[in-house]
Amino acid sequence: MAGTSDQTTFLAWSIFNTLCCCFPLGIAAIVFSCRADTANKSGDTTKARDSSRTARNLNIAGAVIGIILIIIIIVASVMNNSK
Repeated sequence: MAGTSDQTTFLAWSIFNTLCCCFPLGIAAIVFSCRADTANKSGDTTKARDSSRTARNLNIAGAVIGIILIIIIIVASVMNNSK
């Protein structure tokens, strides 16, 4: 279809990260996912690609931070229960 772009928005991943991993980075990823979607609909491929890439990078950072925090919490819990 002319006038549209097909960059991935990563919106589902952004919502998941907001709810389960890292709230601040998840919110920022949702914003950039929505920007990518808007740019896709208007046909602005460059803006859609940039927003999509930013959303992806924020989601990766949020997931890594979330996993690290979960590991720290588990280790602290095990250490506390072993005393």
